[in-house]
Amino acid sequence: MNILDKIVADKRKEVDLRKSLIPISQLEQSILTQRETVSLASALKTSRTGVIAEHKRRSPSKSVINQGLNVQDVALGYESAGVSGMSVLTDGKYFGGSLDDLLLARASVNIPILRKEFIIDEYQLLESRAHGADVILLIAAILGREEIKTLSEKAKSLNLDVLLEVHNEAELHKSIMPSLDMLGVNNRNLKTFEVSLDTSKSLSELIPDDFVKVSESGISSIEAIKDLRQYGYQGFLIGENFMKTDNPGEHAAQFINGLKK
Repeated sequence: MNILDKIVADKRKEVDLRKSLIPISQLEQSILTQRETVSLASALKTSRTGVIAEHKRRSPSKSVINQGLNVQDVALGYESAGVSGMSVLTDGKYFGGSLDDLLLARASVNIPILRKEFIIDEYQLLESRAHGADVILLIAAILGREEIKTLSEKAKSLNLDVLLEVHNEAELHKSIMPSLDMLGVNNRNLKTFEVSLDTSKSLSELIPDDFVKVSESGISSIEAIKDLRQYGYQGFLIGENFMKTDNPGEHAAQFINGLKK
């Protein structure tokens, strides 16, 4: 059983528990379900930098990245740095995140916020909307084609943008459908955790131009982004590079200023 299978097995139990504690009707009454969402796909299309900066405390591959910062400070720092969007990890067991992180980020900034989570159930989409997300992530490695279709169409009905993540050609082929806004290529092999930007490069020509292309994982230099842009990428998800510093917002600002030169 690889780490992804383990995470998903734990996530199923977690979602069942949450459903029993907080019914859908309660989520639907959240004031945040009435707010107008901000499209990350639109922001990326018009952005000069395309940086999506992440809030991530730890990960299975790196253990602790940064436990000492509060999410409001990180969100405000990212917003003032001029990021196109922010990604907030809400998985507790493996990444040290929570839905409270999403709420606090939403209360602090007006930029598009992606809920980074292992989504396997429509319940999590309502949960995302009720906690202030604008965008949800679907991971092709853990979902079948029908599940991707059902979840992405439901997300669109809730006015959420959909970023679908793939790792290889097979995942990409099963996933392409009109209810997606962005196609993300994860450069990290989820079985070995090795990272290679060649994954984004080789899959780029297989992604139709109707979708905003996003490259994820292992992006730590301005050169890498300039290189990936030549392959049609408009979004770049950067997590550890900023989060491993004492001031992620400041480092994001320096990075973005360097990109604009």
